[in-house]
Amino acid sequence: MEENKKKMSKKSKIIIAIIAVIIIAGIAITATIGLNFDLRYQESKSIQLYLEKDFNISDIKQITDEVMPGEKVIIQKVEVFEDTVNIIAKDITDEQKQSLIDKVNEKYGTELSVDNVEVESIPNTRGRDIIKPYIVPFLIATLIILVYIAFRYSKIGVIKTVAETVIISILVQVILLSIMAITRIPIGVITIPLVITAYLLTLVGLTTYFEKQLANKNDEAGK
Repeated sequence: MEENKKKMSKKSKIIIAIIAVIIIAGIAITATIGLNFDLRYQESKSIQLYLEKDFNISDIKQITDEVMPGEKVIIQKVEVFEDTVNIIAKDITDEQKQSLIDKVNEKYGTELSVDNVEVESIPNTRGRDIIKPYIVPFLIATLIILVYIAFRYSKIGVIKTVAETVIISILVQVILLSIMAITRIPIGVITIPLVITAYLLTLVGLTTYFEKQLANKNDEAGK
């Protein structure tokens, strides 16, 4: 029995050490080079080409691959009739602009002119602006969950269960963001679903843990 406790203690220390390393590394990377934001949230350039006809995204992608090889590009159909293409890239030089227009004119028989097409600058989106719409709903949902946990597991201890839920939930989110910083997973459309999934899995794990504690408490009371 004593040997098992020692093994468990050693495993716990290893897990805590790994978590500490991940968090410290994540904080260091975030503080020095920052998080890796998806292109749509970075400072970038945009160019819109009015083709006056239907087109395939794949054809435009082939053109951008030739003009801007190896660069991340977002291609969108815009306007009501989807006859205009919007191309977003980290940067679009005058030479690339000319090449894009020439190749699109050649492909679609259009007569686009360099003088009539502008390259617009798109400012970066701050991380706080990405999460801002979710803050109030998240806080309301969390408050409701904490109230439920306080009542459901009051026999274990209200302060204990609520404090553990808050601390562990925050810790999991910090670990997730640290892993994203280390692995350079882009902060973008998948970020919120990842955060929500991690949050839900944390709650499932905590409630399972509390249910076992509650069952043990009830068993002790019944003896």
